Amino acid sequence: MPFAKGHENSVRTSPSATLLSTRVVAVLRAQDARDYAPVIAALQQGGVLSIELTLSTAGVFTELPVLQKQFGSDLEIGVGTVTSVEEAETALALGAAFLVTPTTEPDVITACTRRGVPVYPGGLTPTELHTGWKTGATAVKVFPASTVGAGYISQLRGPFPDLEIIPSGGVNIEDVPSWIEAGALAVSLGGPLIGDAFKGGDLAQLTARARRVRALVEQTEAKQ
Repeated sequence: MPFAKGHENSVRTSPSATLLSTRVVAVLRAQDARDYAPVIAALQQGGVLSIELTLSTAGVFTELPVLQKQFGSDLEIGVGTVTSVEEAETALALGAAFLVTPTTEPDVITACTRRGVPVYPGGLTPTELHTGWKTGATAVKVFPASTVGAGYISQLRGPFPDLEIIPSGGVNIEDVPSWIEAGALAVSLGGPLIGDAFKGGDLAQLTARARRVRALVEQTEAKQ
């Protein structure tokens, strides 16, 4: 799908080719970032290649270079739950492929645009989402998406026709087609996709869920 640049005076970094082709972000939260690698490998086998490591997990900045070396260019690893410029600068210095925030933080957005790194700031209200977009967000993250539903995109596109949106928070696997049909750039899934993978769950089942999400995206795209 084409990427809308928005206002001609905005500095805006396009989404990666990886995200544009797969349109799924996996949100990872665990007790410790040392638990991430097997889960990332299972997601990769299922075709989910945009991985968000949340800073609510201990040790993310320590493990990020390790994971980058392990997985190389086969997937992209970004950092989420970024709430300060200091966190953003650390993540960027470590080579995070993209940044995600739970709130609209203009200084964090600007830190990313200066370096040409995609950034997805979170917001829920039209004011928050438009603020993130006009500041230069690659796309805005509607969070928590389950609060408003996929129809919210069409409502937002009335006053903001160029707005690119990624829903996150409470997005279930079977909700994916409705969000893609509504025009979402991608979908962001945490618990419904990851399930019990960090609690000893079957990683083969995680791979199967990842494949299911990718299949739903592809089936929906084929109908558009």
